[in-house]
Amino acid sequence: MPRKGHSHEAIVAALRQVEAGEKVPDVCRRLGVSEQSFYRWKKPFAGVGLQEVRELRSLRHENSKLKQLVADLTLDRHILQEIVRKKL
Repeated sequence: MPRKGHSHEAIVAALRQVEAGEKVPDVCRRLGVSEQSFYRWKKPFAGVGLQEVRELRSLRHENSKLKQLVADLTLDRHILQEIVRKKL
């Protein structure tokens, strides 16, 4: 059975509903997830606001771009070093 992959916003919204007094089984049934998944979500997302989740996603995206840029520059450097070695 394929995973649904709920968004971070949906996870935070579900946690907020439970904090507001709704019962965990009701929220899980509505989302179509097990209670075990809900409690697994609770560990990393407890106390995190929606804005913080969006900021975290933005930072992760920026970090991946920077890592790719560093990898490209490192490759270019190695290529140039090989060219210099062959000429000498």
